[in-house]
Amino acid sequence: MKLLSCFLLFLLVISCTEAPTTTNINSPSLITETSLIVLGTIQDAGSPHIACTKSCCKDLFQNPDKNRKVVSLGIIDPENNKKFIFEATPDFPEQIKILKNNSTFITNETPDGVFITHAHIGHYTGLMYLGKEAMNAANIPVYAMPRMKLFLEQNGPWSQLVSNHNIDIQEISNEKEIQLTPNLSVIPFQVPHRDEYSETIGYTIIGPTKKVLFVPDIDKWEKWEKDISKTISEVDYAFIDGTFYNGEEINNRNISEIPHPFIIESMKTFENLSRKEKNKIHFIHFNHTNPILDQNSNYAQQLTQEGFNIAKIHDVIIL
Repeated sequence: MKLLSCFLLFLLVISCTEAPTTTNINSPSLITETSLIVLGTIQDAGSPHIACTKSCCKDLFQNPDKNRKVVSLGIIDPENNKKFIFEATPDFPEQIKILKNNSTFITNETPDGVFITHAHIGHYTGLMYLGKEAMNAANIPVYAMPRMKLFLEQNGPWSQLVSNHNIDIQEISNEKEIQLTPNLSVIPFQVPHRDEYSETIGYTIIGPTKKVLFVPDIDKWEKWEKDISKTISEVDYAFIDGTFYNGEEINNRNISEIPHPFIIESMKTFENLSRKEKNKIHFIHFNHTNPILDQNSNYAQQLTQEGFNIAKIHDVIIL
């Protein structure tokens, strides 16, 4: 019995040391290594959600939760004095301030590059703060796929950002790696989603020792030409679409008009993955109705007990 107990303890230690880890900054804390910071986890329209009369929003209108920011990731490379942000959300001003406050180097307010996934309101509208009515920034690099680039160039008020040289759009290509610094590169890739105005893409973020998958929006995993489980096996962390827990939470809209992989569907897709592989997965991009926003709920506890993670604002991953 004693030998068996020792063996089980050994397995527990091994499994814990293999699992990817994150730390969390509850207040500004200078980052000294190339790192990723979670700057937001909520779906496009935020939480509380406009016109919501459900219990999930009622109290939040009176007592807002400062940690409920729209989905975004930040990257800081102290060695090369660079910082980047993924998505320009309605919470863009506070999110770029977090990037600045956590940098060890003297830095401007604006990031050295903004990566956009697609033309839905939570992912690009924060660019407005770079315009003359706000910051009147100068030539901030904005990385976008061809249709997204044309959308910004040909539609106001975004076209004014281009003509006034507030932003400098860098066209990127599917599966073509972008070298940002000696420590950082990014690979964009297309995913199936509602592409009314632009492509929808995800990113693989490559640091000195770690790779991160970022897919905040996709219709369904089975619609993608890639095998999501295999893709996860090729990275160290995966921030993936967790918009809805299931279809029951959206009972006042046609769910077919806003397709996303339900978390319960994703859990089924990943059920045969090892504990180590499951532990790479961090669900993100939560709709205001998603019950896992309550970290103490049975839904959230079941998710984590099965080995998955719930992305949290200010989580930090050393890359």
